[in-house]
Amino acid sequence: MKKILFAGIMLLLAGTVSAQQNYQYDPPWNQPPAAGVNFTVPGVDNVPDLYGDITDPQLVIFFAGNQFMCLDSLLAAFKKAYPKYQRIFVETLPPGILAEQIKKGSLTMGNLHITTQPDVYAAGKTRMTEMTPYMSYTAPYAYNQLSLMVYKGNPKNIQGLTDLRQSGIRISMPNPAWEGIGRQIETAYQKAGGEVLQQAIMQAKTKDSTTYLTRIHHRESPMRILYQQSDVAPVWSSEVYYQKMLGHPVEEVVIPEKENIRATYMIGQLKKAPHPAAAKDFIKFIQSAEGKRIYKMYGFQTE
Repeated sequence: MKKILFAGIMLLLAGTVSAQQNYQYDPPWNQPPAAGVNFTVPGVDNVPDLYGDITDPQLVIFFAGNQFMCLDSLLAAFKKAYPKYQRIFVETLPPGILAEQIKKGSLTMGNLHITTQPDVYAAGKTRMTEMTPYMSYTAPYAYNQLSLMVYKGNPKNIQGLTDLRQSGIRISMPNPAWEGIGRQIETAYQKAGGEVLQQAIMQAKTKDSTTYLTRIHHRESPMRILYQQSDVAPVWSSEVYYQKMLGHPVEEVVIPEKENIRATYMIGQLKKAPHPAAAKDFIKFIQSAEGKRIYKMYGFQTE
């Protein structure tokens, strides 16, 4: 009887470990805010790109998603510098989605309908230029460049962008329709291998499904590499840096300067910002020495 009971317990434990391993790299990767009840279920209910206090916020920020890793440190430091702002709500969805949300006034995610209006919008320079009619002012605050993320050990021995053309290489590629990085990566393809490389990756390999187009690359691409569903992912360098900070088994393949691009991050206050004073204070903070220190800590460039 004892042997049967022991075997049953071991089987249950094995099933629990297996279930945990199925989602061992899943977000949220930020520290969840304190709450009376914390109900986060990996792979089912985790909502990693909605962050903070959605009820009566004192500041609402729409960040281009690839900056999500800065939030814990950035918001803690901002609240310390400006203690009158404690209820902050942040979205870190792709910049194109956030732009549409600003234009149309709301967003539905699953069964959740969000009508909260942003005070601050942060995105790449090109996207911010497109949003000029909605902004009262904008300013640069950080910079980034591209890298290739691969699984630890680089199993496919990927050395550069031109290797992505090979038929056996599975790519996790941001969809240029929604993500500014997608357009930047296409420019890098053109630099590295011209129209031939760009079309091979974006057309031929998309057609045969060896190029997977993401909707939220800062979440999908790392997970596809970690779960070995893709062999390589063009990402911002800061994203490889952060996954390595977490101790996840990824490596970086550096893209040479001549094939790379430099992205400029812009931040601005919305003309219809519900909390204009808070917006001004946050923008001032993110441009401060402390704001820049935090961005550098997560692999971004600030000059």
